[in-house]
Amino acid sequence: MAQVLSGQAAPPLLASSLYDVGADGVPRILPSVGGITLNVRVGDGAFAFEADHIEPGVSVRHPDDKVNRAFCTFACVGNVATVTSGEAKGERGVVTGKHGGVEHVMVDFPEAVMERMQLGDEIRVRAVGTGLEIADAGDVKVFNCDPDFFEKLGVERDGGRFSVRVARTVPARVMGSGLGRQTVARGDYDIQCFDDATVREFGLDELRLGDLVAILDADNSFGRVYRTGAITIAIVAHGMSHIAGHGPGVTTLMTSASGAIEPLVDARANLATILDLR
Repeated sequence: MAQVLSGQAAPPLLASSLYDVGADGVPRILPSVGGITLNVRVGDGAFAFEADHIEPGVSVRHPDDKVNRAFCTFACVGNVATVTSGEAKGERGVVTGKHGGVEHVMVDFPEAVMERMQLGDEIRVRAVGTGLEIADAGDVKVFNCDPDFFEKLGVERDGGRFSVRVARTVPARVMGSGLGRQTVARGDYDIQCFDDATVREFGLDELRLGDLVAILDADNSFGRVYRTGAITIAIVAHGMSHIAGHGPGVTTLMTSASGAIEPLVDARANLATILDLR
């Protein structure tokens, strides 16, 4: 089923205390969530900017919190978004991820389009993908994924097993903020990057916004839990963070409690490459 959703380009936000104190004990004032971020897009490094939880492209939400919950649930990665007001009216972009807590949906537009946009511009999302299922897939579940985008992922199937290209693997032991939710139909959870040995082992400091990743021993079937042998496929939705328990955030796309998904490491497995956005 396809529905029309509507949100607005959301303003940048800061912590109520102004300063955020990092896991290293250092207080910082940095660009963070929200806004029309002209020079940050999918394909860029998640650690490439002096920022905290930076959201690529345009951060979108509905001003009514109740309506926004539906907006953040039904918008899916790969959905087409269209500017419907302001100087950039008629320009099209694509949904790239969701950010929990602040409850934003991120939309990628070319920089030249974003230069013409203003905060408050209306953005229409053609929402399709919520409830998507793969026939006879066993315990493999799909979330937050436009059907056309899913086709472009090049998922291969051999009986009850699925192979998916990912840029990196991530151990569940470093997953942080976002744990405890009963659903992954909106929002994200964060990859903590404070353990130097783990960062080196898995190359986590090389993560890019829009990267597909496989989280090892993570089951997202009914919320986010640690489960030995489970696999979750997710997409990097926002940038790094200095704050304890936080880091680059990922939006869930697929999961299997039994480990019926095999990740195939391929550095090109990034939304910008898959959809030819850059």
